[in-house]
Amino acid sequence: MWLTSTNGHTARLMAAGLATGLALLAGDAARAQEPDRIFDKSTVWRPLTPNDKLVVYGIDDPAVAGVACWYTQPEKGGIKGTLGLAEDVSDISLACRQVGPVQFKDKVKQGEVVFSERRSLIFKSMQIVRGCDTKRNTLIYMVYSDKVVQGSPKNSTSSVPLAPWGTEPPPKCADFLK
Repeated sequence: MWLTSTNGHTARLMAAGLATGLALLAGDAARAQEPDRIFDKSTVWRPLTPNDKLVVYGIDDPAVAGVACWYTQPEKGGIKGTLGLAEDVSDISLACRQVGPVQFKDKVKQGEVVFSERRSLIFKSMQIVRGCDTKRNTLIYMVYSDKVVQGSPKNSTSSVPLAPWGTEPPPKCADFLK
C-alpha cells in the first residue's frame, strides 16, 4: 500500500497536506475580506510577461472597527507568476493605524488571525495576527509567512495605541480579551 513508507516521506507529505487543509479551513473567516489593492511599483521589467512588483494592500481589522493595516509584498511576474505557480518570497512589511473611533465588535484572542492568504500553490501562506499589550493599551499586529514544513522567520510588527477619537475615551483592549 502506498501509505506505508520505509523513510516516512509519504506519511510526512500526508501530514503536511492535512495540516494545510486544516489551516485553510481555520483561516476562512480571516480570508473572507478581500484586501484593497492601493498601488504597485515594478521592480523587475520583463519584456513579454508581467513585471515583478511591490504591491501595497489595505485591510480593515474585521473585529476592531477604526483600525486599518497596510502591507507591502512582492509579487512575481513572468510566466510562473502569471499562471499562479510562482512562490512569492516572505518579505512583507506592515503598518497599522487608528483611522476612526475604535470599537471592538466582540471579544478577541491574543495572536488571533486578522487576515490570511496563500503565497504559493499549496504550501505557503501569509498571516496577519493581532494581540493586545494590556499594560500600554495598544493593539499589536504582526505579519509573517509560514510553510507547512518549515516557516520563515521574516516578519514585521506594527502597533496601534488606542487613543481618544473626538470626545469618546478609547476602549481598553484588555476588556475585550477572551
